[in-house]
Amino acid sequence: MKKKIILVVSGGSSSEREISLKSGKACSNAIKSLKYKVLNFDPAKKDLKKIKNYKVDLIFNALHGKDGEDGVAQSYFEYFKIPYTHSGILSSMNSMDKIISKIAFKKNKIRTPAYLELNSINYINILKKKNILKSSLSYPLVLKPSNEGSSIGVKICVNFTDLKKNVNKLIQKYKTLVVENFVGGQEIQVAVINGKSLGAIELKPKRKFYDYKAKYLKSAKTLHLMPANLSSKKYKEVLDLAIKAHKALKCRGITRSDFKFKDNKFYLLEINTQPGMTDLSLVPEIAKYLNISFKCLIKNILDDASFNRQ
Repeated sequence: MKKKIILVVSGGSSSEREISLKSGKACSNAIKSLKYKVLNFDPAKKDLKKIKNYKVDLIFNALHGKDGEDGVAQSYFEYFKIPYTHSGILSSMNSMDKIISKIAFKKNKIRTPAYLELNSINYINILKKKNILKSSLSYPLVLKPSNEGSSIGVKICVNFTDLKKNVNKLIQKYKTLVVENFVGGQEIQVAVINGKSLGAIELKPKRKFYDYKAKYLKSAKTLHLMPANLSSKKYKEVLDLAIKAHKALKCRGITRSDFKFKDNKFYLLEINTQPGMTDLSLVPEIAKYLNISFKCLIKNILDDASFNRQ
């Protein structure tokens, strides 16, 4: 019987390139152990349109960030009619955009921190002390690009001077920013695969917040608690909320939803359609707790591959 050929797409030119390469390597090894033939493709080295030259059975999308997680890569996979893993064009684009995803959360009655959208046209007017004071925002505030992942570009602003300085700096690099209320409390993340919740993990960063270093560097010594320290009722509630978010944005395959839990309420910060698959990544850790091996997790993701995804 002929071996299935899987094209693992990883790397790319986003600010999450190094994490994507690590995810791609781990996934390639797991796919090989499943007795499939593996080919690798890095969009930073070859144009995505060259994928059409590869005779493969399906694509494992291990890209993170811009062009890999926002519908761009997915549009090539769809155009060439090659089955692929994870979410489709629209769900990827909408999930990556923090403004659109927040609108979807609110529409589906999923609590999310109060926010304002800042762009190159409106930011000067909105960024006036009186307008901030009149809004539903209060310090400290979180300022972040609307379409980055892994906490890249995130700033915690403790007063108006701090906010203004960081907005003026970030608006030069990013077209749209989100400024939202900082929610303290517990950091809870939930993995969903094929429409079912796997579990919820709690993170206790030693840094000021769960930033890039806290996520990816062992030296940051972020404490992982699996399962999350919640009552059984609240644990079930956050699993259900993650499924609701996954379905609201019409996601496919695997997602990870990032919540804060404060004053007995969950706040959904964002949903990630291409969660990391490194040795420090949360989805594999959640799966491992449930006795689902990394190889089995990858097999489940592969089994869901198709095109004509939303």
